[in-house]
Amino acid sequence: MPSKQSDQLVTLYKGWIAALTANPNMPLDELRAMFEHWGDVTAEPGGVDYIETDAGGVPAMWAVPKNCAKDRVLLCSHGGGYVTGSMYTHRKIYGHFAKAIGCRALIVHYGRAPENVHPGPVADMVKAYRWLLDQGITPNHIALTGDSAGGGLAITTMLRLRDEALPLPAASMPLSPWLDMDATGATFDSNKERDVLVTREIIQGMAAAFLGEGGDRRHPHANPLHGDLRGLPPIYIQVGSYETLLDDSRALAEALRKAGVEVKLDEHPEMQHVFHFLAGVAPEADQAIQQLAAWVRPKLGLA
Repeated sequence: MPSKQSDQLVTLYKGWIAALTANPNMPLDELRAMFEHWGDVTAEPGGVDYIETDAGGVPAMWAVPKNCAKDRVLLCSHGGGYVTGSMYTHRKIYGHFAKAIGCRALIVHYGRAPENVHPGPVADMVKAYRWLLDQGITPNHIALTGDSAGGGLAITTMLRLRDEALPLPAASMPLSPWLDMDATGATFDSNKERDVLVTREIIQGMAAAFLGEGGDRRHPHANPLHGDLRGLPPIYIQVGSYETLLDDSRALAEALRKAGVEVKLDEHPEMQHVFHFLAGVAPEADQAIQQLAAWVRPKLGLA
């Protein structure tokens, strides 16, 4: 049974859906303003400094825990369907990640759709990665993570890096990743009454905005399930069992196994979309983050 604390995310998501139902044509600026409250359910990690920076022409924010390893970096791509979310909404959640791992986190404020359609977001992530390399951070000291659409970017960024003949990072940790632009997973139906936020209609609307007119829904840099995944570094996927996007995680794990990539998939019982936002509030989120940290630390060369 989920903890009582986890109800806070359910309440937030139900409030969003109620607002969207009442105003189905909500203007983009109002939608983004509503999603800026995503981080309200996350506790302050404490002992973390936040510094805004320019990462190779892309706005970004450092989350720097006290006494962390400065030469190890967690490169973070925020969620929000490529349309909403920001480095501000995700400041605290990735501050928790950085603190648990003992490294810096760079949260990339990539350009969002519809102003910055595919392949704009993945190109922005690659710019930030190149910038880290230019700062003297070695690829084996970088790990990627991201949630929802950002979880997709935690995979597609590596495919783009490989296409540009850049060295790959040490690992990647997608959280509740959204990959399938067509929302074909069976869990869109089986979890329809359990997931309080994500519906097939919402995903299809976000996909249309992200891809733009005439965008290729099967391009590997939009949906990596259609890409060549061979040679990618180890990947650890976490997802809630109540999510409509659950099949995206399952399909990714299966495709990675077939490609010979080391992959770990955790389905957290009765958890909602990106339950990690409850860091410092709900035990399920804190445990999940500790599991990710324990997995990635040795891959970054941290004891």
